[in-house]
Amino acid sequence: MRRLFISTLVCSSLFAQPAATTKSAAKGAATSKGTVATKGPAKAATNPALLNPAALKAKAPDIFKAQFTTTKGDFIVEVHRDWAPIGADRFYNLVKNGFYNDASFFRVVPGFVAQFGMSASPAVNKAWQNASIKDDKVTVGNKRGNLVFAAMQIPNSRTTQIFINFKDNVALDTQGFAAFGTVIEGMDVVDRLYSGYGDNGPDQGLISTEGKPYLDKNFPKLDSIKTARLLPGAPATPAPAAKK
Repeated sequence: MRRLFISTLVCSSLFAQPAATTKSAAKGAATSKGTVATKGPAKAATNPALLNPAALKAKAPDIFKAQFTTTKGDFIVEVHRDWAPIGADRFYNLVKNGFYNDASFFRVVPGFVAQFGMSASPAVNKAWQNASIKDDKVTVGNKRGNLVFAAMQIPNSRTTQIFINFKDNVALDTQGFAAFGTVIEGMDVVDRLYSGYGDNGPDQGLISTEGKPYLDKNFPKLDSIKTARLLPGAPATPAPAAKK
């Protein structure tokens, strides 16, 4: 998994993405029921569809909501596809298929952002590490409570990582970070996420290759997402058939 990072010094590198650490990955194994189970303390089953990012191309509704149940409580996100359609579609498919279930808020910097979006499963992280999407034009900025995809310092490098703005981070707007949704309920929950590790927290390369066991062992105070699910609303529009 290539590393995504937001610097608090917004005038410099915002999302530096060094190569992942080369430690052995905790490999996933297919169970008899077709789910993927990670080795070690993390026992949660993973939707096998997440191992094939190219197949998750559904078009999201124009407006939809997602509920995040976390170790600090619940918050609800409302996504507006017209803000950033490519990002909204990616988020819709990730939530619909359970990508964020059991994922940790691995970087929480007070007065800046809360960052998440690396799977608890090394196998899933590996599948998505190069599944990048094109950039969206910034139509809505990085206001408090807005959700934005992280990216490298190169075009079209967004994958699965997301940050929630704790404040109006106007400087991020000029860097091309396009908001696709906002927290409409439970921002107080986001404010309470554990921030004691700050920028001295987990190594993203090790999150990628070792998954949740690495975080549980070395950063036990991190908050995490128990489940993230779409709330009832308009059904998704099927993706258009690929042209031959």
